Amino acid sequence: MPHKVSLSRLKLTDFRNYASVSLSLDGRHVVLTGDNGAGKTNLMEAVSFLSPGRGLRRATYGDVTRVGATAGFSIFAELDGMDGEVEIGTGVDTTDDSISRRLRINGTPAKSADELTDHLRLLWLTPSMDGLFTGGSSERRRLLDRLVLSLDPAHGRRASDFERAMRSRNKLLDERRFDPAWLSGLEQQMASLGIAMAMARQEMLGLLARLIDETHETSPFPAAALELAGFMDGQFSRPAVDLEDDYAAMLAESRYRDAAAGRTLDGPHRADLLVRHRQKQMEASRCSTGEQKALLVGLILAHARLVANLTGHAPILLLDEIAAHLDEGRRAALFDLIDALGGQAFMTGTDCAMFSALGERAQFFTVADGKVFE
Repeated sequence: MPHKVSLSRLKLTDFRNYASVSLSLDGRHVVLTGDNGAGKTNLMEAVSFLSPGRGLRRATYGDVTRVGATAGFSIFAELDGMDGEVEIGTGVDTTDDSISRRLRINGTPAKSADELTDHLRLLWLTPSMDGLFTGGSSERRRLLDRLVLSLDPAHGRRASDFERAMRSRNKLLDERRFDPAWLSGLEQQMASLGIAMAMARQEMLGLLARLIDETHETSPFPAAALELAGFMDGQFSRPAVDLEDDYAAMLAESRYRDAAAGRTLDGPHRADLLVRHRQKQMEASRCSTGEQKALLVGLILAHARLVANLTGHAPILLLDEIAAHLDEGRRAALFDLIDALGGQAFMTGTDCAMFSALGERAQFFTVADGKVFE
């Protein structure tokens, strides 16, 4: 079994609808129930801020600060992490013209949010993701990169550096400053970072596909067939250095076309994650709403198992409204799968009875009016 990473304490100040709240946790799964709008998802969002980025809602720091608060929000957590017991505190520093995130690990300022991945990995599934297969490719890329990041913490830095170099190139092209040396330097940087991003995605999908292939016959959820398309399709068996040269040449040749378009038209930022229902051999976008939800649940749980297998540490799962629209049998099977992963999961719902199959495997909390009761 992988090592169980779990929170033992969570304290929020001026976060969303919570002026102040503190939860003492015993390592079991956490079930949060209450009316819609009570603040269940807000608690899970706070946990998601223990990872790099802007949390499961991708909110700005100003938006998550409680209305009427005189300063920014703060989140404090104690956990048994991947590197032992640790205290993590995060929040924001505000000035007259800016809001910036602060992060302390065991009381010491962290150099970057990437240090959080040394202590825990987080995966989440929210109702806003239900349209993942029918919406635009940007949401699928965002999920893809989040899945890669949970295995390869350097992926986020590569992606942000690629975006920065691409913005600089786009600006030069927009200003019609076709300086060969300057553009070539940026394009070489984009090529190195972009191919590294694409190969990390391909590697993760290959590992995930093999795991799904090994386990799909025993899973209560449909198996997903996964493929990347939209950037150098079918070429990733070639050496990385050759791919970098080809992509740099592609960028150089497309300068005038990209200038006319106002953006870079080729690159990993244009790739798409293609998902098919394996048993039905049908694109996920053509499946029923229920089948799409089941595919997504199966995909996230499979990836959680992959993270546990490769890192030796089970990820913390944030599963918002996970039991809705599932019958009693599938709910029980879902909870057994979550428990078998060996980690801690946070789950929300409006009705406590939907989680009865968890029994003593979970702590149950009621959320109401910015307060939490066990």
